[in-house]
Amino acid sequence: MNQYVTGAMIKRLREGRGLTQHQLAEKMNVSDKAISKWETGRGYPDLSLIEPLSAALGISVIELFAGRDVVNTNRTSNMLKTALYVCPICGNVIQSTGPAVVSCCGLALPPLEAESEDEAHRLQIKRVEGEFYVTIPHDMSKTHHISFIAAVRDDGIELKKLYPEGGAEARFGISGTRFFLSYCNRHGLFKTTIRRSGS
Repeated sequence: MNQYVTGAMIKRLREGRGLTQHQLAEKMNVSDKAISKWETGRGYPDLSLIEPLSAALGISVIELFAGRDVVNTNRTSNMLKTALYVCPICGNVIQSTGPAVVSCCGLALPPLEAESEDEAHRLQIKRVEGEFYVTIPHDMSKTHHISFIAAVRDDGIELKKLYPEGGAEARFGISGTRFFLSYCNRHGLFKTTIRRSGS
């Protein structure tokens, strides 16, 4: 059972919705013995039942497969709590304003955790004509490159996609920018705090 849907989660969600095994079985058009088997790990719901099961339990299919439901506590959509996800297959960059279950190309994606910049991933930030001109002296080959640089503001994120064999540079508006994020396809996400006293 715990191979692709956890029985404990089915039970917890069923009980949370105030449903008996019999009531859930009626919604699913299966026997209550089937529900009992699913919840105790002695049986597996057929894949054709996963979507109706998730609907009956009030959860997405992705959350059901992940074995956890996600509640976004970032109700005010504080952009400084934004999470980014990158698909290792297609390179898709996905943004959420709080916890989420995200998938791409059939993979469940974990949120990226930003590290403090190191010497190899240190952004050079200059103020030029009312903008931040951001560069990074980093390899931009097809196998090792900076995929994007993003400016994080109070009211949003401005993300500039970069491409192999191109320049590792971007321009961003100054107003409200709190910090920058840069993503290396080999080493992950890095955070650069703006030093207000200098350029």
